[in-house]
Amino acid sequence: MKLPMKFLFQNLFGLKSQPDLPSTPSLKPHYDVAIIGGGGHGLATAYFLAKYHKVGRIIVIERDYIGGGNTGRNTQVVRANYITPEAIRFYNRSLDIYRNLSEELDFNVMFSGRGQLTLAQTDSTMRGFRLRAEANRHLGVESVVVDRQTIRELCPALSLMDKSHQPVIGGLWHSVGGMARHDAVAWGFARQAARLGVEIHQQTAVTDVVVQAGRVRGLQTSRGPIEVGCVVQAVAGASSLLANMAGFQLPIVTYPLQALVTQPLKRFLDPLVSAPAHHCYVSQSPRGEVIIGGGSDPYPMYSTRVTLEMKETLLSSALEMFPCLSGAKVLRQWAGMTDMTPDYSPVMGKSPVENYYIDAGWGTWGFKATPVCGETMAHLVATNEEPELIRSFSLSRFKSFRQVNEMGATAASH
Repeated sequence: MKLPMKFLFQNLFGLKSQPDLPSTPSLKPHYDVAIIGGGGHGLATAYFLAKYHKVGRIIVIERDYIGGGNTGRNTQVVRANYITPEAIRFYNRSLDIYRNLSEELDFNVMFSGRGQLTLAQTDSTMRGFRLRAEANRHLGVESVVVDRQTIRELCPALSLMDKSHQPVIGGLWHSVGGMARHDAVAWGFARQAARLGVEIHQQTAVTDVVVQAGRVRGLQTSRGPIEVGCVVQAVAGASSLLANMAGFQLPIVTYPLQALVTQPLKRFLDPLVSAPAHHCYVSQSPRGEVIIGGGSDPYPMYSTRVTLEMKETLLSSALEMFPCLSGAKVLRQWAGMTDMTPDYSPVMGKSPVENYYIDAGWGTWGFKATPVCGETMAHLVATNEEPELIRSFSLSRFKSFRQVNEMGATAASH
């Protein structure tokens, strides 16, 4: 009789095959914490709640499969070279956690610190980079302004576009920026959360939020109702729709954001390279694929369809930066849904509904914030006290006109 492969491995190496996640159980009638959204943020919040705050009866509800939303549709960049003090501190903490996340989760998230290079093609951009570099260094984040010669040394394959009407005149070098594998991050958090007793329910949609006397009481799902002590909303792309179910509005407009990847190529690009003037950024994955992303579609839409127009725009910009890619073949193209706020910063914290917490409005940098979101949202839920790191991102800032303006902090969408 032919034995299954897993039994052969057990016999040969003494290893016991274990699934990453247990089978989905039946819904219980009550949970202390219900997290809507099985992406990186939701799973990280569940993990930190279970491990560091010892909260029991946690459920993560995902309408599709874990990591199948924006977590699996980003371009894997991790950095902290933002503009405002609030964002710099926040993303720097996330970067600190990323460096040791593989050890934390006992799961290789493939983090690599390669550095991030942002190109300047105008004098005004260079002035902005000088201010940004000073703000970063003042808060302990390594960022320096570099000249053309340094750019040549950092990235020999890059064209400085001398024959263009906007040649490269300098850049911002963020040596501690890097990449991590997005699905590994999601599965690492999911596996450890499940081992700590968190229930992860995939293929389960939330169809209504039950609010009574201004407080969340329960959720109606496609598999039946549950009562809840509190709810964390972490559903990038559907944030406004879910908030409407709970009875309040978010200042968010959702746009598709497209990217593409080439066939694997021999390693030629180490740093992550962004060109704000072209709304394009380029990096190379550990497998050799060249990842190309850029600006979002110019109109709001709840869709992950891709377009030939955006493909042509991205490839045109990428080829101006890296003419050596002219013979490369595109392997695949995809889109995510980005929640854009008026000040391009997230909305985190308490909502107008008691015990209903928000993790939304991430625009183009939600993946970078995955571990720090889990840490801070878990602290908020467990203690009902807003951590200092997220206080400036509260929904109430739009009433008090205390926006955290991060417009222009990326090569995409702004």
